[in-house]
Amino acid sequence: MKILFDKVSAKSSKLLTHTYSTSFSLGIHFLGKKYHEPIFNIYGFVRLTDEIVDSFHGFKQKELLDQLRSDLDKALADKISLNPILNSFQQTVHKFQIDRELIDAFLYSMEMDLTQAFHDKSSYQKYILGSAEVVGLMCLRVFTDGNNAFYEKLKPSAMKLGAAFQKVNFLRDLKQDFSILGRTYFPGIDFNSFNAHQKNEIEKEIEKDFEDALIGIRHLPRTSKLGVYVAYVYYKALNQKIKSQTHETIMNGRIRVSNYQKIALMFQSIVRFNFNFI
Repeated sequence: MKILFDKVSAKSSKLLTHTYSTSFSLGIHFLGKKYHEPIFNIYGFVRLTDEIVDSFHGFKQKELLDQLRSDLDKALADKISLNPILNSFQQTVHKFQIDRELIDAFLYSMEMDLTQAFHDKSSYQKYILGSAEVVGLMCLRVFTDGNNAFYEKLKPSAMKLGAAFQKVNFLRDLKQDFSILGRTYFPGIDFNSFNAHQKNEIEKEIEKDFEDALIGIRHLPRTSKLGVYVAYVYYKALNQKIKSQTHETIMNGRIRVSNYQKIALMFQSIVRFNFNFI
C-alpha cells in the first residue's frame, strides 16, 4: 500500500526541515498538530530547491534544477513521485489546492539565483515575491484550509511576513551572499561601499513589513496563530540584533540569536498568546 511510502515521504520532509532550520522547526512545533505534516512538506520542497542553487557548487546546478522541475511536473500530474520530498509536497499541493502559479514563481526566483548576481528594483521585487512571499501564501493555503475568502483577506499580510523574513535573511547572510556566492539582492547598493545610512533604510523597510504582517497574524485561527507568531518574534529579535550592529559588523560575520534567547522568546510568545496580548 502506498500509505507506507507516504509516511516515509512525510518523515523525509520533516527530517530535512529539522536538519536545515531549527528555528523554522520550532515554529512548526507550536502549530496545531494537523498542520505539522503539510507545513513540513512545503518547507522540505522549498529547502531542497534552495540547496540546489545555494550549495551544490561543482555540480550542474541548472540541469539539477531543470530535472527537479520536470520531476515535480510529473509528480503533480501523476500524484506520486519516487522522490519522497516531491511525493509529500504533491500531496499537500493537491489537498490544500495550492496554486500552481505560486510554485512557478518560487522556481523562477530559484533560477534567478543561478543567472543573476545583481538586482534592480523590478527584479528585486520579483525575487522577493517568488523566494519568500509565495511561500507564505502556500502556508496560508494550509492555515485557511479551503476558505478562499479568509485566504484573500490574509493574503497581503502573509506576503509581508514572507518578505520580512527574507530581507532579514539577506542582512544576516550578507557576508556569504556577497563574498562567497557573489550575489547582491538589495537594489542600488554596492556592498563594497555599504554604509550606515543604507543599512538604516533597509531596516526601516523591514520594520514596515513586520508591522503589516502582524495585522494578519492577529486574525489567524488559534490553531496556527502561535506557531506563526513564534517565528515572527524570532525574526523580529534577529532583526533587532542586526540593527544593533554596525554595517561593518554585518558585512564581516553572520548575526545569530543564541539558543538561550530563543528559549526566552518562545516562552514570552506563549505567555502573550495565552493572555491574548498578540
